[in-house]
Amino acid sequence: MARFSALALLAVPWLLLMSLVSGDAVGDLQTKGRAALDAALAKSKTCTKEKLQVRREWGDITVAERKAYITAMLCLMSKPSKLDNSKFPGAQNRYDDFVVVHMNQTLTIHGTGNFLSWHRYYTWAMERALREECGYTGTQPYWDWGRWAQDPEKSPIFDGSETSMSGNGKKISHRGTAFAPMGNGGGCVETGPFKNMTVRLGPLSVAVDPAPARNPRADGYGNNPRCLRRDISNQLSSKYGRTQDIVSLINNARTIGNFQDMMQSNNGVHNTGHFTIAGDPGGDFYISPNDPAFWLHHGMIDRTWYIWQLQDFPNRQQVIAGGTSMMGFGSRLQSLSDPVDLGVVGPRAYKISELVSTVEGPFCYVYE
Repeated sequence: MARFSALALLAVPWLLLMSLVSGDAVGDLQTKGRAALDAALAKSKTCTKEKLQVRREWGDITVAERKAYITAMLCLMSKPSKLDNSKFPGAQNRYDDFVVVHMNQTLTIHGTGNFLSWHRYYTWAMERALREECGYTGTQPYWDWGRWAQDPEKSPIFDGSETSMSGNGKKISHRGTAFAPMGNGGGCVETGPFKNMTVRLGPLSVAVDPAPARNPRADGYGNNPRCLRRDISNQLSSKYGRTQDIVSLINNARTIGNFQDMMQSNNGVHNTGHFTIAGDPGGDFYISPNDPAFWLHHGMIDRTWYIWQLQDFPNRQQVIAGGTSMMGFGSRLQSLSDPVDLGVVGPRAYKISELVSTVEGPFCYVYE
């Protein structure tokens, strides 16, 4: 009996920990807030239950759905660019158009009051392009960082199979950077559907070793063809991208300013996701959308904001904090009436106030 009691006592801390952070504690918070979302949906002027679309994690969609998403991505990379080639010679296809838009606005969409709303619209615009220009019938998948935090290379997202977003880069001799420790690759991606992808824009903010060749233009818009490179590791994800880290962000950030600052801090989930992929262009602040995995990462960024909003939905939509340039240096405060304009990749400009709910404005989707 004494031995049993001692073992039971030793198990108590572990059981308490498990009760505090379950395997899908993020999903639990999502479920907890769904009633508030459904109430907003019932009042929406633009979104209905019949139109509502559901976004799911890459590991939860079927093989056929993954293939359809990949096929649509490759299709977009085969479509001609809609940009002026004399101004943006590196934009050779429609996918490149999205990269140029991000490059153009990088310094006014990070560390700003529009970071979340801009990227929500941007990710939705990619989903829309895949559907309208390439016949995709699914929704934008996301990458649940916590689910694969311990070994992202073995996840169905990065395992290098034909139903993945391609694998790690070839293992080469290289060093880590100030932003990301040395990973298990560093070279060209040689597995999966995007192994033959050509990156043309940038670099502009080099965060990979060895550095890629310089762009023929100082602004990074020149044609600079090279392979897609990755340097995936778990060194950041296993410390800062775990389920408990996401839960902590959602539960401990009481204001939109706190939430944004925690998310975009050096060890926040935003940087952690980007530099878990790392490489070129994934580790370049300006051209990171040029890595196809960017969209799954920002699907999860949007989902995390969505779940944070759901915890107090009526009071967490029309709220804003931050300036209009990176970290607010020398800029005015961002306003909910400020426009978000994606140029050739968005249907039109929207006010930030129109982009703060996934069941209002142009949006009609939920996460599961």
